[in-house]
Amino acid sequence: MNSMIDIRHLSKHYNRHKAVDEVSLTVSAGEVFGFLGPNGAGKTTTIRMVAGALAPTSGEIFLGGLNLAKNPRDAKSLVGYIPDRPFLYEKLSAWEFLEFLADLHATPKKDLQSRGPAMLELFELIDWRDELIENFSHGMKQRLIMAGALLPKPRILVVDEPIVGLDPRGAKLVMDIFRHLAERENVAILVSTHTMSLASRLCDRIGIIYKGRLKAVGTEGELKAGAGEDGGLEDIFLKLTDGATPQTLEGVFS
Repeated sequence: MNSMIDIRHLSKHYNRHKAVDEVSLTVSAGEVFGFLGPNGAGKTTTIRMVAGALAPTSGEIFLGGLNLAKNPRDAKSLVGYIPDRPFLYEKLSAWEFLEFLADLHATPKKDLQSRGPAMLELFELIDWRDELIENFSHGMKQRLIMAGALLPKPRILVVDEPIVGLDPRGAKLVMDIFRHLAERENVAILVSTHTMSLASRLCDRIGIIYKGRLKAVGTEGELKAGAGEDGGLEDIFLKLTDGATPQTLEGVFS
């Protein structure tokens, strides 16, 4: 398969703390890869490095075959990045924000005029087109960030906790969009989450990261076999990340 994201021995250190430690993985065109781990495991740090928002301590990242460190402009042009905490210029309207992103990505004006309204319609924001972002709820801001990320037709989508702050309707919409992009548009999607149901329903393969290291990679079935677990993804996750069990909890509270 055509590898669109190729991470090789990626590390990020903060003094003596190894936030990410020798992580290697690939994501192919048309694949949704789920990056699963507890808080502080290194998911967001890895996501930010892949998006080009944070420099690694060591290792290499290739996006669409381009070395991110050596060809940052061209490599980043392939990527749509959706952070977990959207930062927006809140004195802009939704449409002005899309215009700003179109300028940033050198998107032709005709494409903005055709795709911009379609993106706002898709994410149920068309009626808020001319409203200031400061009046948006968190979920609306998150959907606007997604609309902006998809505006330039990225070949790679890098997403951190996509359904945080979304209601069930919004969460289903986002999952449906991601599956469509992978299956119909051949977009490579790397999505980090600690939501088991999202990973199970959405992702073709899953990587479990813990304390900065990648513990296992595979389909849900492969992870079950490798972990020797008959239960669901949550059971696999807890086994691989030293999750608390009733036995260990009993010692704490007795």
